[in-house]
Amino acid sequence: MTRLAIFDCDGTLVDSQANICRAMEACFATYRLDPPPRDAIRRIVGLSLVPAIATLLPDAEADQHAAMAETYKHAFFRMRSDRTLDPEPLFDGIAAAIDALEQSGWLLGVATGKSDRGLAAILDHHGLADRFVTLQTADRHPSKPHPSMLEAAMAQAGALPQNTAMIGDTSFDMAMAVAAGAHPIGVAWGYHDAHELHSAGARHVCMHAAQLPDLLEAM
Repeated sequence: MTRLAIFDCDGTLVDSQANICRAMEACFATYRLDPPPRDAIRRIVGLSLVPAIATLLPDAEADQHAAMAETYKHAFFRMRSDRTLDPEPLFDGIAAAIDALEQSGWLLGVATGKSDRGLAAILDHHGLADRFVTLQTADRHPSKPHPSMLEAAMAQAGALPQNTAMIGDTSFDMAMAVAAGAHPIGVAWGYHDAHELHSAGARHVCMHAAQLPDLLEAM
């Protein structure tokens, strides 16, 4: 039996909110628009860029959303190239949880609204690039909560939905898991509140990463 644990990235594996907010503020400034409040930006973390910007700027046309998504990418890449990114640390206990799950025979994956390039940079930085058997990003899939990322991850790993857990910090992650028939496992250290995760279908919400291995073993 193949057991698959799929992690979201931003807000679940790493705390990247500062850089996401800075890049979004730079994007809006390029268009001479007032930036959204940082609380509003944090709430769209997890969505792919175009729907994220559409949420922040609903009165703009679709072509502007698409153009601003490209501007955001350029702003983030410039910050990375200039080495002005803020630290994007792993959340406390995540490295140990990954070790414990692997030792228990779980396969690991990532499903994220980031691009391939952005995800690769984070995994390389933390020495995690070889720990995941499947990496699903916004480059190849519709935005969460569409189940496409999870369906592709399960197919690649050879796992069934009933043996797959989606671990994430947003209601988008939980709704995606529900749509794919996987187990929705919320985490309380990210960008959506626990009650939102439960409302979106989370069966459990972990308060600390150390709880994840035992929780998944009990699925």
